[in-house]
Amino acid sequence: MKCSGCQGSGMEVSSRHLGPSMTQQKQQPCSECKGTGETISDKCRCPQCRGKKVVQEKKVLEVHLEKGMQNGQKIIFHGEADEAPDTLTGDLVFTLAQKDHPKFKRKGDDLFVEHTLSLTEALCGFQFALTHLDGRQLFIKTNTGEVIKPDSLKALDDEGMPVYQRPSMRGKLYIHFTVEFPESLTAEQCKALEGALPARTSSLLTDTKVDEREKINLHGDGAQRVQCAQQ
Repeated sequence: MKCSGCQGSGMEVSSRHLGPSMTQQKQQPCSECKGTGETISDKCRCPQCRGKKVVQEKKVLEVHLEKGMQNGQKIIFHGEADEAPDTLTGDLVFTLAQKDHPKFKRKGDDLFVEHTLSLTEALCGFQFALTHLDGRQLFIKTNTGEVIKPDSLKALDDEGMPVYQRPSMRGKLYIHFTVEFPESLTAEQCKALEGALPARTSSLLTDTKVDEREKINLHGDGAQRVQCAQQ
């Protein structure tokens, strides 16, 4: 039925006296019909919504994550947003937020993992078991005579993440190697290494005429020491 407060216009006008011969009028949505221009009589009102035409409802939605989905990807439930009379219902959108793993890092469909080797392992070979995300043990070893250089990458095919919508395909698993060098070597160790490794590219200095002040020994961690100007 037509709202009696606004006579069906959906708007109501209020007046306020400001002074002699001065009146302010204000137009706003009708407080009785909420701007609709219609009201529902008490005897016809729904006991649930009390004439508001909408009710609160709890609904369980099952979010299905497909293999290979990535951070920031959206899952859309069409027409599941809040409803309102004479309004097209919107969509409910879930945005995936990927949680960081303490060991593996993901880049697209590929996985990256860090592993530290001793100098002996890098030069003479190594083997270790790597526990994958799914609990499988991957047996990693070098080929005979293979040398692993610091900051090198080795790739394992088909051990990365599943490819979205093509779960039979997988990315690569990259192992990033860091090599730890010993702090120092004894004279005996140096001699043994020289016997096993290729010869030096430069010979030792034997010229006794070289000024001792020109002979420089490397030391420290590379940080330059400068005297404070305020001393």
